[in-house]
This record gives sequence, structure tokens and C-alpha cells, in this order.
Amino acid sequence: MNLAHLLLRQARLQPDRAAIFAGCTVHASYGQWAARSAALARRLRAAGLAPGDRVLLFMRNHPRYLELLLGAWWAGLVVVPVNARLHAQEVAWIAADAGADWAFVTRDVAPAPIAGVARQVDADGAEADALLTAPAAAGPDPPAPDDEPPVARAADDTAWLFYTSGTTGRPKGVMITARNLLTMGMAYFVDVDPVERGDAIVYAAPMSHGCGLYAIPHLMAGARHVVPVSGGVDPAELFELARALGPLSTFAAPTIVNRLVDHAASEGLSPDDCAAAFETIVYGGAPMYLADIRRALAVMGPRFVQIYGQGETPMVGTALGRAVIADRTHPRHAARLASVGVAQTPVQLRVADDHGRPLPAGEAGEVMVRGDSVMAGYWRKPEASAAALRDGWLATGDIGVLDDDGFLTLKDRSKDLVISGGSNIYPREVEEVLLTAPGVAEAAVVGAPDPAWGEVVVAFVVPRPGERIDERVLDAHCLAHIARYKRPRRYVVVDALPKNHYGKLLKTVLRDRLRDAAP
Repeated sequence: MNLAHLLLRQARLQPDRAAIFAGCTVHASYGQWAARSAALARRLRAAGLAPGDRVLLFMRNHPRYLELLLGAWWAGLVVVPVNARLHAQEVAWIAADAGADWAFVTRDVAPAPIAGVARQVDADGAEADALLTAPAAAGPDPPAPDDEPPVARAADDTAWLFYTSGTTGRPKGVMITARNLLTMGMAYFVDVDPVERGDAIVYAAPMSHGCGLYAIPHLMAGARHVVPVSGGVDPAELFELARALGPLSTFAAPTIVNRLVDHAASEGLSPDDCAAAFETIVYGGAPMYLADIRRALAVMGPRFVQIYGQGETPMVGTALGRAVIADRTHPRHAARLASVGVAQTPVQLRVADDHGRPLPAGEAGEVMVRGDSVMAGYWRKPEASAAALRDGWLATGDIGVLDDDGFLTLKDRSKDLVISGGSNIYPREVEEVLLTAPGVAEAAVVGAPDPAWGEVVVAFVVPRPGERIDERVLDAHCLAHIARYKRPRRYVVVDALPKNHYGKLLKTVLRDRLRDAAP
């Protein structure tokens, strides 16, 4: 099973159809995309790369990202996607750990050679032009030749070696197979959004992460793939693209959703205006707080779908569909809106105790997932693989609760749980309350060591622009909404919260800050 067959199929069906856009400009038709990826595969194999070898993609979002990705797969190679915001030393470590001798880069993120990489190709340079150009005798960008199909690969061969964000030490390489990605692609149509040929996805979040993986279902459907000229998240640019090519779909972390909502509100756009711009906004990757999704619905209307997954089960875990999100008449609408939805079609889901035994509805435990989307394991880490994969179940490290209808509500990461005086306190519950307090833009709750209580709750809060945080008001607000033992014992006002390259909050940094400041 080679995922490049998805591209070959579309090139045969609709070779002249516009496939990849750089802003509003057509970068490649499906025929051209296939021809360039096939040409790249041919030259990579001629250069000595063999099926299973690893190739790094260290690039900003770029129209050629998709051509390089499918070209590497066409040759039977394993793609190692690297976030464009990583430090050169972090990239060198990943390249060495993966054993990647080749890297495709954009010069803005890799101005110097990556240490240990034998061949580094600038995606905008002449070498990339030559690698992606079909043989002259065959004419410019002909349809991909049927006599040189994608290299045969098994369904359980690794296709995507994704390195975790590494918030607690060195990242681990997650071995994602062709079967995993094909499962993810088909689940998208059933559980997330039915894609049609005329639809378009815009890549504003990093293509090295979940947003880039959603190229697969849109490739399956023969849809359009749009890369903003900026290569990133500029709400004004995205709305302008949507007016020209839309309505668009995209995947976004909650921080990006909030930026889109802020732009729509500041421009006075109505929900109908937003409907003309965006068909579907899939959000996930970090907590979406209840106050934020309610505001998003009020400003932009019912165009949101939530997914919950991990790098170890990419984009597949649960889904909270737009119909559920929009159904304000349901008696448990608020609870469902605060959940991450129900198990996606290809997986089983359970909440388990410390021994992996399933717990009844209403009891908190570790979320576990089983199905064809779950990783093969961690790259060259058998002990870590065995710890994460237990009797076929992926132990996610997330704490959650299932209700009687199968809706999963996440409490927190297991490592973020605060145990104060013997009582379990879930930081997210406290954060949800703080975000409804006057003047609070963002909040993060962590536990700090305490000789009497074991841990106490500490809240870091970011004020809204031009507003001042009054800790007495915050304390009274918490006491009015949650049990006294859950309320923060300290409030720390900060200008911003630390986040990683994917926009995920780094609570380890906050805990370290408290530890370093302790007497």
C-alpha cells in the first residue's frame, strides 16, 4: 500500500484540474503534481535511496511541500516532518535519530546546512527544480507514466515518522504507517466532514503536523489545496483567500480559531459572511475552552468540528460534529460542547484504571484507544512502545470521563493532575472558571509543591489588553463557581503563557518557574 497511488488515481481521473494553489495562483494541476512527484521519486532512487530510507522535510508551508511529500512516498521513502520553528540543534538531533541523509528545506528556516545531513535541497532552488521536472523528451509535466508506478509498500510499513513535541525531554519518533494514514483519511469523510471535488483546504497551521495530514482526505476527494503566500496564519489573508477561492476548510489549534474569531468580530463580519469564507474549521490539538467555542459560534456560526487525537493516533480518536455543536436545544448541550465528542468510526475508546481495566461511565481514568489508526510504535524505542501500547490499546496519558452516551470529556493530562490534601484537582476545570472572570484573556493552572498539602493550586493569568487583574475579584469568582479546595491559592499575572511550536501550552515551564522561585 503506497499512499502515492491516491495521487496517481487523481492524475488519471482529472489531469487538468487545478490541484495546488500558491495564494490565488494555480501552482499545479493534478497531472503536473503527479508528474513532478514521479520525477522526484525516480531521481531519489537513482541517487541511491531505497524503500524505507528517511527524508526530512524542514520547510515553512509551501506549495512544493505536497509535491515533495508525495514524491518521497512514490519512491517508498519515509517522510520525517519537522516543524519550521525548531532550532537548528533540535533539527540536527531529529535528523540523526531518524538516520535521515536527505533534507528538503526552505532557506528562511534553514539558512545553514543541517548538521549530519549529507544532502540538503532548497525547495525554491535550481536543484529542486531539476529534481521535480519531468524528462524533457516527454514534454513539460506530462501525466505520471503508468509504467513507473509508486514503489510497492506494505500497509504496515512506516510512511510518516513524526517526532513528538518533546515538552518533557527529547522527542520520540512516532512510526505512522500507510494503514494508519489511510484509516485517518477515510474517517475524515465519515466523522469530520464530507469532502467533495470542488472543496478546498487551506494550510495555515504547520503542514508538518495535523493540518498537513488532512491533505490525505482532500487528495482522496480530488479537492483543491491552498497554501497562503505568507505560509502561516494571517487572518486577514485567510479571509481574503476565502473570498477568492472559498469557502475554505482548515484545521486549526484553538489559538488560531480565536484569532480568526477576533478578526471576524473586529471587521464586523456576520455569521453569513463567515459562512461564505469558511465551510468547515476543524479544531483540536489543545483544549478549547467552553467560553471560547461559545464566542466562536456566536461570531462565525455553526462551522466548527472538534477532533481529539494524538501523534500516536493521528487525527483519530473522537469527534464532536457540527450538528452536535450547533444543537443548542439539547438538554446536555453545555456538557457536550465541553466534551471532545464520541469515538470516531474506526476506533474503540475506553476510560481505564491504573491496571488498564475499563471504568464505568462517570468515573475518571486514563483514555485508551484501539484501532487501525494507532501507531506501530516509537522509532527504535521498544521499552517506550511497550509502555504506550498495552494489549493493543494505546495509553494516551490523558485523563477523561465518558458519559452514558459515549461522549468523552477530558479532564487533563495525567501529569498535570494536582493532588492537594489527598484530593484530585483537574486544572482544566479551574481554568474554565477563570476564563469567565472579568479581564482574563488566558489562564493556566498548575500544582506547586507545599509541605502541608503536598501541592497547592497556582493560577497564571493573562489580562485582556488594557485591563487590570484584581486577585480578590478572581478569588471571589472562583469561590462562586467551584469548591473551595479547588480554588487557586496563588495568582500570578503574566504578559503571556509559554507555548511550543504548535501552540500547546507548556505547563512544564510554569512548574519550573515556580520551583526556581521557591525559597
